[in-house]
Amino acid sequence: MIEIERIPSLYGSDPEAKREEIRRYFHNTCDVYESLFDHLISDEAFYNRPEPLRHPHIFYFGHTAVFYVNKLVLAKVIEERIDPMLESIFAVGVDEMSWDDLNEEHYDWPTVEKTRRYRESVRKMVDGLISTLPLELPITWDSPWWVILMGIEHERIHIETSSVLIRQTDISFVKPLPEWPVCKISGDAPENILIPVSGGKVVIGKEKSDDYYGWDNEYGLHEAEIPDFKASKYLVTNGEFMKFVEDGGYENDSWWEEEGLAWRNFKKARHPHFWVEGEKGFRYRALAEIIEMPMDWPVDVNYHEAKAYCNWLGEKTGRRLRLPTEDEWFLLHERCGVADQPEWGERAPANIGFEHYASACPVTMFHRGDFHDVIGNVWEWSETPIYPFEGFEVHPIYDDFTTPTYDGRHNLIKGGSFASTGNEALKSSRYAFRRHFFQHAGFRYVESGYEERIGSAIYESDTQVSQYCEFGWGDSYFGVGNYPQRCAEAALEFTEGLKRRRALDIGCATGRSTIELATRFEAVTGLDFSARFIGVAEKIRTERSVRYKIPIEGELIEYKEARLPERLEEAAKKVDFWQADACNLKPIFTGYDLVTAFNLIDRLYDPAKFLRDITERINSGGILVLSSPYTWLEEYTPKDRWLGGFRRDGEPVTTLDGLKEHLLPHFRLVELRDMEFVIRETSRKLQHSVAQMSVWERR
Repeated sequence: MIEIERIPSLYGSDPEAKREEIRRYFHNTCDVYESLFDHLISDEAFYNRPEPLRHPHIFYFGHTAVFYVNKLVLAKVIEERIDPMLESIFAVGVDEMSWDDLNEEHYDWPTVEKTRRYRESVRKMVDGLISTLPLELPITWDSPWWVILMGIEHERIHIETSSVLIRQTDISFVKPLPEWPVCKISGDAPENILIPVSGGKVVIGKEKSDDYYGWDNEYGLHEAEIPDFKASKYLVTNGEFMKFVEDGGYENDSWWEEEGLAWRNFKKARHPHFWVEGEKGFRYRALAEIIEMPMDWPVDVNYHEAKAYCNWLGEKTGRRLRLPTEDEWFLLHERCGVADQPEWGERAPANIGFEHYASACPVTMFHRGDFHDVIGNVWEWSETPIYPFEGFEVHPIYDDFTTPTYDGRHNLIKGGSFASTGNEALKSSRYAFRRHFFQHAGFRYVESGYEERIGSAIYESDTQVSQYCEFGWGDSYFGVGNYPQRCAEAALEFTEGLKRRRALDIGCATGRSTIELATRFEAVTGLDFSARFIGVAEKIRTERSVRYKIPIEGELIEYKEARLPERLEEAAKKVDFWQADACNLKPIFTGYDLVTAFNLIDRLYDPAKFLRDITERINSGGILVLSSPYTWLEEYTPKDRWLGGFRRDGEPVTTLDGLKEHLLPHFRLVELRDMEFVIRETSRKLQHSVAQMSVWERR
């Protein structure tokens, strides 16, 4: 059995001992992740794509290493990249967002050997940081060690998600391994019964002083009073679910919710994803082998299938059955007295973290009190769409870990699975997936008349996102017109009479300038580093509106809705949005007649590299439009990389001087003009700035 190190505490009295503990945790994580990919029988298998909404295995093999580099660069812990090309290819594309690029024609994947060598280089680099970075205990949210732990926990997540993808891979591409053993115990499904759970007050949420690393959505405070309910003794088994299938569960529309019915019809689903249909009935797909159907193991399904089963069983029994809410799961966990990871002892008291098996096991094996598998075996789908706790804030180094999922479409899964390690195996962890997605996830059902109310109207509440919703789509102030719109109009003015095929808008924020450019261009791509911004831009493009909250004063809030102007509806159809690092763009972003970057240049960590790189992406005769107030801050750009705003040899150097130095060998300066803009912070505090727009023609 593979050996798994458990999550280290952020506290301690001996920094050097903690340094070595983190080093062991880091290398163990790398070893386990790489061992997982040994299930693939050949290099060819790395390029297999088992799930249409995900990349092939090679992406995930490289992605977790690239994550370290990208986050350490962003946190200014390191200055130099290891391989910029790989770090753009493997950067993003993990979740199934509508704006995520999943067209494999856009990718020229590297060889497995090249990716292995890259992983070795990253491992050596991170190990070096672990040896040399100053370490103060406890490790806090703003420590460079937090970023290292972030990379480790990120790879731990991918140990599980990649194990799901390997489980989805055609059996001809994989082989079982003795160090990843499948449970050999199975039998008939036990009779499931409902057991009472006493209600009470639930208090959830971590403080920044918590002992263990957490993701942003875990922090804050949530309180609720939950009435008594009943919960099933066991997770629903393959044997129980078989009765649903045999009773026409996948054919009877009445048991499916509207969204689930659309998914079932689209996928033509007729049984659980990990059941393999054959001449003699169903068999079961484990990690890398197909075995006889284990009737007493938990069934693996998505939310839609779990919900349909609850509706079916409720109709059969005359009971009000549904999935548990997150609060009810916490209450059940508390009532059962289930130990959390730090109190497990030598071996986990559940089938979790690969400490017993690399598969599920009978639901009768692990219990605490009357209930079985409150943690481990498989995750439990909940009724609760993930939402922010009071006091939620994003971590600046990973601002898009959770915020894209606050859309009412991602439901929480609770309790962990046999493959959950590190942060995933803590009681406080909060992971959510789209309801049609598969994990090692099943469900238990509850009987209750309680209805959870989180709020159906979703308003953007992130301060910066809300400011830019107002900036791009809201009101004008002091008679100053909409800045993104005016910048786009100016760019269109300078392309009059030129080819207007493809345009690239870098630092597009919430997308106003991108869509404005599409009124005259055949196709426009908007890029931004922040998935929070891209999510809003895509929502406006597809749903034609976005709601957001902006402060009036103190605790007083104004609720607003921005709508896509009717004149831009056709233009929006010609736009696509991507998350991207402007200083390390993918090779596919090339061949443009116009490139714009509004309020971007003074927020880049390497503006000179951006200018060098963007030159080759613009067609001869094409136009580059830059606009910026030149507000250089070391918070964003190391001082030795500023383009201007300093003295050199005793003489002042302006940003325009710096732009000329980098661009004039390849461009002709066409025009300069001032562009005013206003950003609202509150109803009585507004930033009134003047940017300089410079227009350059590619020679």
